[in-house]
Amino acid sequence: MRASPAGLTLLFSCLGHAYMHLCTAFYFVIALSLEAEWDIPNHELIKLWAIGSLLVGLAALPSGWLADRWSTTGMMTIYFVGLGLSGIVCGLVDSTTALMLGLAAVGLFSAIYHPVGIAWLVRSAKKRGMALAVNGIFGSLGVASAGLVAGVLIDAISWRAAFIIPGIVCLVTGVALFVAVRLGMVDDGQSRKPVDPPPSRQDMVRVYAILLLTMLVMGLLFHATQASLPKVFDLRLRDIAGEGALGIGLLVAVVYTVGGVMQLVGGWLADRFPLKPIYLSAFLLQVPVMALLATAGSGPLIALAVLTVILSAAALPAENMLLARYTPQRHQSLAYGVKFVLAFVIANPAILLASWVEGQTGEFVWLYLILAATAGAATVVAFFLPNKRPQATVAVPAE
Repeated sequence: MRASPAGLTLLFSCLGHAYMHLCTAFYFVIALSLEAEWDIPNHELIKLWAIGSLLVGLAALPSGWLADRWSTTGMMTIYFVGLGLSGIVCGLVDSTTALMLGLAAVGLFSAIYHPVGIAWLVRSAKKRGMALAVNGIFGSLGVASAGLVAGVLIDAISWRAAFIIPGIVCLVTGVALFVAVRLGMVDDGQSRKPVDPPPSRQDMVRVYAILLLTMLVMGLLFHATQASLPKVFDLRLRDIAGEGALGIGLLVAVVYTVGGVMQLVGGWLADRFPLKPIYLSAFLLQVPVMALLATAGSGPLIALAVLTVILSAAALPAENMLLARYTPQRHQSLAYGVKFVLAFVIANPAILLASWVEGQTGEFVWLYLILAATAGAATVVAFFLPNKRPQATVAVPAE
């Protein structure tokens, strides 16, 4: 049975989301192995990813611009192939400078996914909320599997395999997409037209101004938590995780898997209810969760880590629907590029903040208290979003 273009678009978009988050998250577990092998402190190793994380944001805008004017499927093919080759290179280096350059390439090609892959999915999806939720789950599984994949490959083979094997998988997927495009099995989705009524200019400006701030905070919460959780578990849960990278990787995998699956709930809600209360509540609830996470240990630490990921994940369908709802289709890749410039440019200061707090205190208490305060500020800003019900159906074939 021949798969539909929309079905294959969903498949490749979901795989791309998983690979992107896997390849931008596994280094934090690999760094735990390099800390012993290269005799370099963890907070110094984390800094090697700073340029890569910055490029994930900065390169998103030109990636979206190119996709709108050239080819979405062409950019996605470049994404898979480039990310795969970059991962392989990282696994072959022998110095911190070379590793930093390899990680920079990982960041550069990772930047393509969100502005291109999400807009590609939005143009093809029939139910925007659930499609984005399923796609988001794959992204969360990418984050979750990063720790597990890295831990298994490090303990079974070496830290080099933790880079090289995922790189090969990305490369093979890129070849598969290229073949599917050449055979006409997938397309850019430009033949579909939106059914949402156009927003007023006033609402568009209002939503963009608010999202500029809330997306920065969302990115700060995500990246600071992602960068710190492996080391937090290492510091506070050695009695549960045991020695070696595998135990820490499994705990990180559990946290992001359980949290990520909750995007289905977020997508279901976003297809049926006004987006504002869904989005606002996610920030509001992060305030006490982050404050408690600052000093929690043992079982409560794991539960709170799961809860903060649940809140972030459940908010994403609503956030992406808000952006799609208030953006003309012809500019959607560019609009998502703007979003992920904000979301991932903040990754650089988030990672440096986590590194600085650890370097100054040996722990992350003040990091989570700072995150609680920023979530509170975002709650106030999100209160001014429009309170309108979403359009459940996203696109129909053009006549």
